[in-house]
Parts: sequence; structure tokens; C-alpha cells
Amino acid sequence: MFGSRKAKQANVLSHWYTPVPNFNMSTQAFYNLVEKELYAQQVPGLKTSRVEFSEGGLFSAKRQYLRLTRERLAFDVCAAPFGVNYFFSCRFAELPPQINLFGILLILAVCASFFGVIFYYFDLITGLIISVLTLLASVFTLKYAASLGLVALETALLKSPLWGPIYERLLRKESYYREDTRLMYLTVVEGVVKKLVEQETAAKGVRLLSQYEYAPILGEMYRPKLKALGQDVVEVIAD
Repeated sequence: MFGSRKAKQANVLSHWYTPVPNFNMSTQAFYNLVEKELYAQQVPGLKTSRVEFSEGGLFSAKRQYLRLTRERLAFDVCAAPFGVNYFFSCRFAELPPQINLFGILLILAVCASFFGVIFYYFDLITGLIISVLTLLASVFTLKYAASLGLVALETALLKSPLWGPIYERLLRKESYYREDTRLMYLTVVEGVVKKLVEQETAAKGVRLLSQYEYAPILGEMYRPKLKALGQDVVEVIAD
């Protein structure tokens, strides 16, 4: 259904896994189930893809994961055999903004060409007025794209290596609604993956090992840490 591609590096924020003894199923069948269930949930802005990660070094085999992405927040889901056993894992990660030097130069060239045409056909005053109005209209449209109902435009901008970093840092307006919808995205996607893990294992009469159900990995990394600042001690809460 989807071709595989090399995965972009991501900052992993959390990770859980669950082993299933004496179990086996098709990896692609599980990925298809997750995609089908999420499409039924109609998660706004959700994109699905198959990405590959190396199992070891440069020339090692590749392992395919299901990547679920909204804005720059992604879930990398794996379902795979391990001998006669099986495991499911899910990583929640943030994709870093991709700053493209060529893209920046291209943007500058397009802007220079646009203003060059304006000043070629109009006198200085008229050209300045048209240029300022065009710039203000563009900034307003980009800054309030979501409020104006231009969700597809906003999603395309965020994913674009050309415009994404500039748009996100300078023009994208943060809000309570954005925070709430991110939390909904996290809740819905993780809930669907866990539900399907339980559903597929139960259908074959396999009981998950209770002590390992969705066990967190690298727990110490994500626990709150104490950081001393002078005489004060401030608790830094991990994301």
C-alpha cells in the first residue's frame, strides 16, 4: 500500500513495548489494521507512511516501521517476530525542523523577482504600496491559516522543508486549541495502537504478560530531574 523510505532522524520523547510469547502475525497486516482504524477516527492532518531503520550498522538489514505523523509529532510503531515470540513497540517522537539552505536562497530569489517585476511596471510610490500590501496580506494569511479554515495549507507549510521552519518560527500562531488538539492526537493514536495489540493477541488466545504490558523504556531519561540554580532548586519536568 505504501512504499518504504529512509526515516528522518527524530527526537524520541517516550517509548513503550510489550512482548507476546508464542505468538506470530503478519507485520503488514497489523500496520494495515492501525491505518484503517485511524482513518475511521478521522484524525485531522494525520499522515501515514512506512519508514525503514537499520537494525545495526551501515550495511545491516532494514526493519520497517509504521510512521504516523501530524505536524512534526510522530509515532513509530513496530510489530515483529523474535524467534518464536513476538513484540509490539511504539515510540513517540518529534521531528526536527529541516532548514534547507537551497530553499532559503530560492525564497530570496523568488521574492527578488516578484518585487523586480512590480517596480518594473509601476513607479516607485505605486510599487511600494503594492509591495507592502502584498507582504501584509501574505503574512496575515500564513499567520492565521488555521483560523481562516486553510488547514491543508498550514499542514503543507509545516511539512515543507522549504517553508516549514520559517513559517513555524516566525508566523505560526500558538493557541490553547493547538495544544488541546495535539493532546487529542496523542491520546487517540496511542489508544488505537494499544487497543489493536490487545485485540489481536486476545483473538488468538494469548494473554499479555501483565508485568510487561506497555513497559516504558529508558524510564530514567523521562523522569523529573532536579536542577540547582544558585541557592534554589527547581524541578524540571520532562516532556
